[in-house]
Parts: sequence; structure tokens; C-alpha cells
Amino acid sequence: MCEVFISANPDSYASRTRSVRLHGVVTSIRLENLYWDVLEEIGLRDGMAVVQLIEKLYDELVAARGEVGNFSSFLRVSALRYMALQAHDRIPMDNAIPIRSLDAAAVLHALPAHWALPGREAKSSVVALRRKG
Repeated sequence: MCEVFISANPDSYASRTRSVRLHGVVTSIRLENLYWDVLEEIGLRDGMAVVQLIEKLYDELVAARGEVGNFSSFLRVSALRYMALQAHDRIPMDNAIPIRSLDAAAVLHALPAHWALPGREAKSSVVALRRKG
């Protein structure tokens, strides 16, 4: 079992810090290289550099929740969530298909309870049903 994990390239779990300007404020974000790679892939799908993706995620998180909390952890979870959604055929593996073109309600429909924000899944299902009707 462990061979699957310990055979990873050590560069993938080495950390890298990037400086990012969020609304005029420069901040540093430290993530493992594999997370940076996944975030870069997500951004490229929608024609954004990784810094642009980070700014967009930050802005949308603030708009949705009013605060950010641990943003580095949020970025790690976003990268893992992207890969898990691909593994569960919710997000196409074809990187030519932009994330923004996907129906979020369909992607999020009937996720395991621990994957969704409490109360969010029911809301997404209602929106999807209204669109069909």
C-alpha cells in the first residue's frame, strides 16, 4: 500500500511560497508544489494564470462568507476537491472544457454530505429543478 504514496517525486511535496497581491495588499501563500500544479491546471482551463485564479477564489469566498479564514488551507481543499470531483466524473478530465462552462448545480448534486456546505446541497438541487421546469 505505502509504495503508492512513498514513490511520489519529493519535488511534489516540497513547499513553495508565492507573493500575491489581493486588492492592493501583498501576501505570501505557501503550498506544496503539487497544489500549485493543480491550481495552475484549474486556472488554465478558464484562461487564467494561477495568481488570477487565486484572486478570483479569494473574492468569491469573501463575497459568499464575508471572511476568508485560513486561505492556504482553502486553496489546498480546492485543489483536492477539483481532483476528487474529476475522479467522480463531476468535472470532465478534458482540460479544454472550462470550469465556468459547467452547471455548478449538476456538479454539486447529491455530493456526499461531508463534501458540501451544510444546507447548500438542497439549495443547489432546488435551483437545478427550477431551471429544468
